Amino acid sequence: MERRVVVTGMGVISPNGTGIPEFTKSLKEGLSGVTHHPLMEEYNCRCQVGGKPKITDEYIASKIPSSHTKRMSETMIYALLAALECAEDASLEVAPFGEIPNDRPPLWDVGCMVGATNNGADILITETGPKILSGNTKRLGVSIIEKTMTSGVSAKIAGILGLGNKVTSNGSACCTGAEAILDAYYHIKSGRARAMFCGASEGGAPYQWCGFDAMRIINSKFNDTPEKASRPFSASSTSFIPGCGAAVLYIEEYQSAVNRGAKIYAEILGGVSNCGGQRLGGTMTAPNSEGVKRCIKESIELAGINPAQLDYINGHLTGTFGDPIEIKNWSEALDLGPEEFPYINSTKSLIGHGLSAAGAIESVATILQMEHSFIHPSLNTEDLYEELIPYRHAIPEALVEKKITYAAKASFGFGDVNCVLIFKNEN
Repeated sequence: MERRVVVTGMGVISPNGTGIPEFTKSLKEGLSGVTHHPLMEEYNCRCQVGGKPKITDEYIASKIPSSHTKRMSETMIYALLAALECAEDASLEVAPFGEIPNDRPPLWDVGCMVGATNNGADILITETGPKILSGNTKRLGVSIIEKTMTSGVSAKIAGILGLGNKVTSNGSACCTGAEAILDAYYHIKSGRARAMFCGASEGGAPYQWCGFDAMRIINSKFNDTPEKASRPFSASSTSFIPGCGAAVLYIEEYQSAVNRGAKIYAEILGGVSNCGGQRLGGTMTAPNSEGVKRCIKESIELAGINPAQLDYINGHLTGTFGDPIEIKNWSEALDLGPEEFPYINSTKSLIGHGLSAAGAIESVATILQMEHSFIHPSLNTEDLYEELIPYRHAIPEALVEKKITYAAKASFGFGDVNCVLIFKNEN
């Protein structure tokens, strides 16, 4: 387990930026990607806003031939776009579409762990359901399973890039993206792969958002001012804003990166995923604080750093009543009071909650802030929860320029599941 694992490529499709350069600019400027969605109004949803990538059919066609997109869901398209950018960013040779010889062996030492909890919601609702219910099952088409199976996300990436190691799509609610990175890290760490594409994707909006609306856990108070709707840390918000998109990271064994002269963004020092078991206050939708604190503590211990060395936390922080609980858990797990607490922000304030893709997109945001020495503002924090007022100095309302050496990314999800990653700046 002595092998070091580093990040050498990234790709992102986000509500406030398509591609790494645009996403970085939006983070620095604190630009919101949350907008009004007419379909949510048409479907009589209470909440009618969300974070959805602003990409055109023309853009997609410039990257992926229609012969492929017609066999893909929105979730798969987002994932493949992010993976293609990631491969290019990592300076990998990728054969053009349609020019991959069948007799070329796959990359046996490179795999893919790109997760999704809800692949194909758009296909199931707009195509599959109506045809089945009207008795037209013969018109479903030969690609319907390919477009809706969860593993279609990673299988498509593996097929285009020719990956021959472990290829899988995990699903752990809001922890999916972070967990995919963590599992890929351990796969390399244990010597079973040289490199892995890892991350997660969430598409099919706004169809899957309607279920959250029915639960009354997404914010309906700001339909006329979407950029104010996602409000982590804010006492005037008790519900989150849904989002979607994708992010893929290329991580590899350190010596492999050195040998090929790759740019190294950051080193992954370790991480932990666990579950609170829906005990001790934990439920399907609320965390067992003891499980969260164990996850944080064990991650710090595995990374081999002192809690006081942590410069920055990219929190889960969704804009619900759980935000003050999350800060309390961090404070107790790190044994750091308000005066010593590191900077913490929520990328969800800019893009909404990307659900299964959240941990992956926010990991990219974390690494970009490390690379460029800044901490992006958390929007809409003018009215903090009373319990969070002592932490005001640690929650940036505007851009903070700061060298980040050690950073944590946290994801906590439905099912009382938790995941924390620790990154070290290599620049």
